[in-house]
Amino acid sequence: MRLVVTMAEVAARAGVAKQTVSNVVSGKKVRPETLAKVNTAIEELGYKPNLVARSLRTGSTSTVGLFVPRVANPFYSEVVEEVENVLVGHGYNLLLATTRDDPDYTRAHLENLAARSVDALLVAGDNGVEQQLPMLVEAAFPVALCAWEGDAPTTLPVVSIDYEHAGFLAGRYLRDLGHRNVAVIADLPAHSPRVRGLRRAFADDGLTIDDRQVFACTRDDAAGGFAAGCAALEADPGLTAIFATHDVLAVGAIEAVVRSGRQVPSDVSIVGFDDISQVGQIQPALTTVTFPKREMAQQAVELLLRAVDSGRPPTNVLTLLRPTLTVRDSSAPPRETG
Repeated sequence: MRLVVTMAEVAARAGVAKQTVSNVVSGKKVRPETLAKVNTAIEELGYKPNLVARSLRTGSTSTVGLFVPRVANPFYSEVVEEVENVLVGHGYNLLLATTRDDPDYTRAHLENLAARSVDALLVAGDNGVEQQLPMLVEAAFPVALCAWEGDAPTTLPVVSIDYEHAGFLAGRYLRDLGHRNVAVIADLPAHSPRVRGLRRAFADDGLTIDDRQVFACTRDDAAGGFAAGCAALEADPGLTAIFATHDVLAVGAIEAVVRSGRQVPSDVSIVGFDDISQVGQIQPALTTVTFPKREMAQQAVELLLRAVDSGRPPTNVLTLLRPTLTVRDSSAPPRETG
């Protein structure tokens, strides 16, 4: 069975010259009756234009590139899904690549992307990307950044989350519950703004979260959260709460508490970060900071597409979206001791 329909076959079905079909595909003006015949033939035959060939003629590929650190990370998988939803709604295709938090790997991908040609590029996450900002600024197509947690560059537009305020929300919540003995398990240095926000919330009440209460994870997964959670519980047997700088680490921390013979939340409260889709279904359901991930992706893509349509670079704006706190079953006031 043949899978590829040629432009010549469309021309034969429509009763027009092959060049006429090419004109229709590339958006050139043709007579309305001719346009109708060619579009009917395209639909009947299921013809798919050769986007690479078309890009050579029009300078457009109808493709937007997206870089994420890892597609296995549930946070970024939701970002990818929303970016694709917006692009498809505008008639664009998605070219997805991962940075793996590796500057050299990211640079190689950028060079390859430039060779393949896209209409625009969205970069999600900043690990491994900071060193490549000069290349991104010089790109021949519009570039925007999202989910950027470090110091935001002024050379490119950024649509991101107020990560420090998100950490503050988690800290304020734990303080309002009455927790004083708190540990932090964190992917450092990447999540430093989240930890800084939590510390600020406690400092407002004259309390200090010092370095001995912060446990850096050697792995950015549930196993890493479990190991860091075990270390935190061993270091402070009187611990009443753990803040994890993303939800997957929090899932590991819950397991650490349970295996230690304690219960969540009656003995130790757990608060996470990101509100990935799975954490509302686990037991106990996770209290977490909720990010407007899909809104962030929508705004970043639409900013890029406006730049593509106008033929002008996007404005170098910084948009910080505000997180909220979603309270579920993994948190409670500390148990009173007498």
